[in-house]
Amino acid sequence: MTRFMPYPLLSVFLLVMWLLLNQSLSPGNIVLGVMVGIAGGIAISPLQMPSGRVRNPLALFKLAYIVLIDIIRSNIAVVQIVLSPSRKAQSGFVTVELELRNEYALAILACIVTSTPGTVWVNFDSAKSTLLLHVLDLIDEDAWTDLIKNRYERLLLEIFE
Repeated sequence: MTRFMPYPLLSVFLLVMWLLLNQSLSPGNIVLGVMVGIAGGIAISPLQMPSGRVRNPLALFKLAYIVLIDIIRSNIAVVQIVLSPSRKAQSGFVTVELELRNEYALAILACIVTSTPGTVWVNFDSAKSTLLLHVLDLIDEDAWTDLIKNRYERLLLEIFE
């Protein structure tokens, strides 16, 4: 908003948090809370990310639905692996080449992969644009590559690029 107070809502939130944590409404605490709020707003202003633009909001809702279904399915699969001592999980790593370049799309893909039980985002090589995943029950690498590329990346490309 201004150079003195770039994020007034954040500054007010920090003031309120300061007062709640100190449990005192003394004038000194209020002044110190105002200073913390203003300093916090000024300190975070250089970290401002460029704004992202959603190009296809309907694809965003479709992606959310698909992710919800996949998380439920994956939870069931992980429970079956954990509760079935006779079934051995064959974990492994999968490398997926991505077309995504948008930081927001990559961050959302990282959240999707990490929130789905049985998979972990291990590394993203931005120079090669490759994603390294660890999968708890790796039966078919091509199926996982197809899942990431056609189920998630395709929609993320529609949404952001």
